[in-house]
Amino acid sequence: MRLVQVTVPAGKRDAVLAALEDEGIDYVVTDETGSREYTAVVHFPLPTEAVGDVLDSLRSVGLSEDAYTVVLNAETVVSRQFDELEERYARDEDSDGDRIAREELVARAEDLAPSRGTYAVLTVVSTVIATAGLLLDSPATVVGSMVIAPLLGPAMSASVGTVVDDDDLFLRGVQLQFVGIALAVVGAAAFAFLVKYTHVVPPGLDVLSLSEVRERLRPDFLSLVVALGAGVAGVYSLMTGVSSALVGVAIAVALIPPAATVGIGLAWGVPTLAVGSGILVAVNVLSINLAALVVLWYSGYRPQKFFDVGEARAALVKRVATLAVAIAVLSAFLGGVTFASFEAAETEQAVDRAIDDVTAQAEYARVSLIDVQFQYERGLVSRQPQSVVVTLGVPPGDEYPDLAGKLATRIEVRTGQDLTVEVRYVQVERAA
Repeated sequence: MRLVQVTVPAGKRDAVLAALEDEGIDYVVTDETGSREYTAVVHFPLPTEAVGDVLDSLRSVGLSEDAYTVVLNAETVVSRQFDELEERYARDEDSDGDRIAREELVARAEDLAPSRGTYAVLTVVSTVIATAGLLLDSPATVVGSMVIAPLLGPAMSASVGTVVDDDDLFLRGVQLQFVGIALAVVGAAAFAFLVKYTHVVPPGLDVLSLSEVRERLRPDFLSLVVALGAGVAGVYSLMTGVSSALVGVAIAVALIPPAATVGIGLAWGVPTLAVGSGILVAVNVLSINLAALVVLWYSGYRPQKFFDVGEARAALVKRVATLAVAIAVLSAFLGGVTFASFEAAETEQAVDRAIDDVTAQAEYARVSLIDVQFQYERGLVSRQPQSVVVTLGVPPGDEYPDLAGKLATRIEVRTGQDLTVEVRYVQVERAA
């Protein structure tokens, strides 16, 4: 619930109070002596979802746009009239629950976008921590870096600026996002170069052997789902007035680790890693903004002036179309990776079936399968296995000279590919 305080211009007192009474709102009026332009200050409690409608009603009867209006959180309101008002809005099917007013939305978006100095420092620090976590192959450290990343505000500011036709807010959000991503990549690259050439990490480290790095080499369509979900969650946290701390982590999940991975790819001279992660960053940024724009407009947020709605709608359509086209183009890469992963999975399953076909034969009844490992090509999109290492357990003294050849032949039949097959034997003793 909210406590609203508005200053009433000279000559508008009766109209404002009549509008409040028509809405069934309990209010208190005090005379204003600090300015000749305003004659009174009206205080009244409102359910959160009623603030926007009531302020619009007051403006329609003459409340000036320049009127001093304050909206505060109210912990408790003891008033029978307020209880009736709250029940009325709760029963209203058109009510949007805890959705905050347009004015609150803009104020929250501005507050979430910190000053440039603070934004730059927190972005670089979070990226350095994420880079360290990636090189340590530590999921906990990577997650910890996201808590301090200040990326929620800029994304939400750009979207809010679009739907309420506030060009300054929109441009600030876009600029901060661009600067944030650039700082993250440069900061990660600088830190990765430092730890590499000062031998903080082992010389000759293969960064693609690290699972936290490798999973961002070839992002698939599920990455798009994460970004869209983060955008929707971010804008809902903004327009319902609930805490945005955890939602900010979701936004950072989609941006900070991939940006840090780009820096690692640059430092280690792995173009495929830098390009793949860079595409993931771009897709995530665009998807977060697209989701936020659509949800905000669909939720009914519009410019304050009626004549600005058409202009805001035109800007929205143009920006949504631009984002959608850019995402579609970049998604071709995601689609290629998804298809390549599907093909690789089919090949792996075919290899497993081929091994089962051979080891199930009676002459190999004493042979047990211990492990199957695949070596993959390192292309940007393709991920087909190039070789297979099959580890088998055999009793001491047993020899199977034809087993490797049979496995290679059967694997080729099953997969339709000429894979290099390596068979390793491990002696296994079983207790009687």
